[in-house]
Amino acid sequence: MLGVPADELTDRRVPLADMVTPARVRPLAEAGDPLAALEDFARRRWRTPDRTMVAVAAGARAGVPVGAIADSCGLSSRQLQRRCRAAFGYGPKTLARILRLQTAVGLARRGRPFADVSVTAGYADQAHLARDVKALSGVPLSELVT
Repeated sequence: MLGVPADELTDRRVPLADMVTPARVRPLAEAGDPLAALEDFARRRWRTPDRTMVAVAAGARAGVPVGAIADSCGLSSRQLQRRCRAAFGYGPKTLARILRLQTAVGLARRGRPFADVSVTAGYADQAHLARDVKALSGVPLSELVT
């Protein structure tokens, strides 16, 4: 959407003005409803997703091993790594961890006990869930849920 590989923006704060022309940023900054203006900006720049990367994300979300995802997409492990980093900002293993975390947070927000969340989301146990949440988000699951 911004015309640069996602891994160039990973774990960075980049001012929008550094990514697009000032003429495009000004209406966002001056909008009466900045969120609506940002949604309109994103909608106008939207492109059809790369089908291969859609399949990669689906496989990662389902817990399919990275090698099997690469094989099913007709990519080498190295090609998969490169394409994932450009599309998502992370390699396929980190992408899978992030997607699993999103699943866990969604379940926890619906009131599921953390022990159930850990099993349903695919963690070995509740301690594994707690370590992964802290490693990826920097805060405990209880803080993400609120």
